[in-house]
Amino acid sequence: MAALQIVNYPHPALRWKSKPIKSISPELRDIVRTMFELMYEARGIGLAANQVALPYRLFVINLTSDPGEKDEEFVFINPEITKRKGTAEGEEGCLSLPQLYGDVKRSEEITVEAYDLDGQLFEITLDDLAARAVQHEYDHLEGILFPDRMVEAKKQELEAQIADFESQFRHQQQRGEFPSDEEIRTQLAQLELELG
Repeated sequence: MAALQIVNYPHPALRWKSKPIKSISPELRDIVRTMFELMYEARGIGLAANQVALPYRLFVINLTSDPGEKDEEFVFINPEITKRKGTAEGEEGCLSLPQLYGDVKRSEEITVEAYDLDGQLFEITLDDLAARAVQHEYDHLEGILFPDRMVEAKKQELEAQIADFESQFRHQQQRGEFPSDEEIRTQLAQLELELG
């Protein structure tokens, strides 16, 4: 597998609906460790697998963004949000849309079920930043980015910045730094098949 890196919009992996993970392998543990490292390097608090161009239902979170705070690291494998309560608006950013920020309405409190790296099912109820971060990363697994959730007027304010991401990515493709969208989609489908 090629070295993992955080991909920027409009990389096709970011619009890919992720596939459930069937088993926890040493390779998956390596992927999770690398995802935490990349997240810390980018000073983020959450990272989904499709942000590193992997089509897996998995994300990692550490709200402190501090690699020294290992007990704050959470891995969510095959997560499902089972309950939602209230709404709250707050500013969000995304490691795949660097320096882009906007207000998004989310559920104020959520209950989520997921598996950890030991294959144990857990259920957790979250509010505030934790609830927002989990919903943001969960959206990634569905191929949804935070600007999709913004009100139309606010989205229009960010259009120029989003168009800039698009043109930067197309230039990277022209320079051969990334394959064509079609080739990337083929790679993602292949990775899904390997998942079983």
